[in-house]
Order: sequence, then C-alpha cells, then structure tokens
Amino acid sequence: MTASRPMSVAFRVDASHDFGTGHVMRCLTLADALSANGTRCEFICREHTGNMIDHIRNKSYAVHSLPVGKDADTDLAHSPWLGATQAQDAQTCAPIMAKLQPDWLVVDHYAQDARWETSLRPYVRHLMVIDDLADRPHGCDFLLDQNFYKEMTSRYLGLVPAACEMLLGAAYVLLRPEFMGTLPRARQRDGSIRRILVFFGGSDPTNQTKNVLVALGMLNLRDIAVDVVIGSSNPHRLQLQDLIRYLPNVALHCQVSNMAELIARADLGIGAGGIAMWERCYLGLSTITVVFADNQVRTTEDVAGLGAIKYLGVCNSFTDYEYKEAIKEMIDSPGEVRRMAEISQGLVFPGTQRVADVMESIYRTSSW
Repeated sequence: MTASRPMSVAFRVDASHDFGTGHVMRCLTLADALSANGTRCEFICREHTGNMIDHIRNKSYAVHSLPVGKDADTDLAHSPWLGATQAQDAQTCAPIMAKLQPDWLVVDHYAQDARWETSLRPYVRHLMVIDDLADRPHGCDFLLDQNFYKEMTSRYLGLVPAACEMLLGAAYVLLRPEFMGTLPRARQRDGSIRRILVFFGGSDPTNQTKNVLVALGMLNLRDIAVDVVIGSSNPHRLQLQDLIRYLPNVALHCQVSNMAELIARADLGIGAGGIAMWERCYLGLSTITVVFADNQVRTTEDVAGLGAIKYLGVCNSFTDYEYKEAIKEMIDSPGEVRRMAEISQGLVFPGTQRVADVMESIYRTSSW
C-alpha cells in the first residue's frame, strides 16, 4: 500500500556561536522546499548560545528545544558540539520522535553517528544524514554530501550500510529559492571590481569581518563600494559598526533576506567556505575564501584546485595584511577574476528540489 497522506519530516540540527549557522540554514532550505509541497516539517534543536530556534519558529516551523548539558562524549572529533552525550541526546529525542512518528528523520550534526541514528530508527520510516566529513559510521538509508571532492564516490566506503543510497556532489547543493531566478546568473562580469561583498557566515566566531575592514581601510578604496553582511548572532556587531563609520562607501547589513541580490551585484566576494561558498559559485562571484575549521579544508582546497576560488587558508593563520594583499592582487588581475567567475559558475547546480523530489518519491512508493 502506498502513502496517501502528506509527508512529515523531522530535522535534528543545531547552531551556535562556536560552529555557526550553516547546518540550520541548509536544513531550512530543504524544509522550505518540502513544505511548499505540503510536507509537515518540525525541528529538534539544543539551546546553544547563538542558536537559531527563534529564527526557525519565525519561519512558522515547530521547534522542540533541548537544554544544553554538561556531559559530552570524547570519541568523535566534534563530540563537544552536541551539548550532551549521544546516548543522552537520543534518550531525550525518543519521546519527541515517538509522538511525531515522522516519515523522514533528517540528521545534520557532526557530533552524531550510527549509534544515535540506530537508536532512533524504530520511530521513523526513512533516515537521511547530511554530512561532509566522512569521518564516522552512519546507520542511514540515505546520505547527502553536497560538497565537491576529487574522490567523492569513495569517501564513504565502509561508513554507511551497503544499501544506503548516496546523493553526492555539487549537483545536490541545497540552494535557497532566492538563488533560483535566472536573472542573477545572467550577468557577465568583465573582471573589473567596482563592488565587494564581505560575508563570513552568521556568527563569524573569529571576527574575520573586522580583519577585512582593517585591510580595506589600509587600501583606501574610495572608488569601490563594499557590502558587509553579518548574522543576527554575530557578537561583534557594535565593533563593526564603529569601524565602518570611518570607511568610505561601506554598508553594513544584518540578517539579510536578499543575499542572492547582493552576490549578483558584487564583482568580488570575501568570505568563508561552506554553503555560502556554493551560493557565490552558483552566481559566478569570484571570491577570496577562508575556512574556520579543519573540516572545511579539503573541499575548499579541491574547489580552489579547479580555479573557482582564491583560497587563503585557515583563518587563524593570517592577518589583515594577508587580506590586503589578496584584495589588491584581485583588483590588479581582471583577467583572472573573470576566469574564476566562469569556472565557479559552471561548478554548481541547484539541488534542493532534486533532493526534495527524491524524498517525496520514496515516501509515495514505499509500503506501509
């Protein structure tokens, strides 16, 4: 017997000042696509400092919030990010899942592995993991890794069940609906830089935005406009506002809903890896890119190897002087900037609806 009622999906995902907002943002993107087709989506999130629980609720999704505890496992590289042990987290989630009985459980968390996933299996029909580390075993039916790696197809060998279906690569990037319009992609940049976009994610824990502003001040670019974007969870907002007062042609934007428009208007981006990197690539914006953590290094290096971005390295390894030199180099190299834009735009394909369609098709054709 096939399904005849609307599909239901539960997301287990967190955000914080320490590990950013990207996991929540990509889950929200998928939830929006699913909800547009009538799917009921709910979230389970811990109350980490810098969480996005209010933001999720403001988008009309139910959120089951969990308190942050003092215990933590030590056997996974990112265990401290959970705010509990895996066993405690699973035990707390179990009654929520028992009540929801979702058709899909989507897990996007570096601190959870097959042990947590297996313990929640009795409450769901299908389980999907969103990952890009390939550093721990999973007990899922489906695995989504939207990043680009040179050896993509072999990364998860031995880490997922033999029957697990994998959706791998930049053809499955979870791009938000605002990026789906054809007009922003149609712009052909000539390589000259008249506007710069600075964005280091929702929280920017090491305040790279400040370093870039200092670099821009040293360059004194009076004929170049600059848009600086920060998230509502950025703890450095007041400091950045003070800095910008002394810089010409610089505008500060907080928690924007028009990121695609800002990317499309810019000629050069400066920002972090992760989902924001894919958004910039999709719209063909040449970008000076840094990473905040070791888990972002491999895919960022591989994308840089294609010539799609200018990669500086892990952010704590350089100063505002390196930013100044990198910006100056890009301004002085319009041919390279134009070539980078062309390569980056050909790398990424919108995958949000593709992933949603896969989930819906499996739900509709699976037996009860």
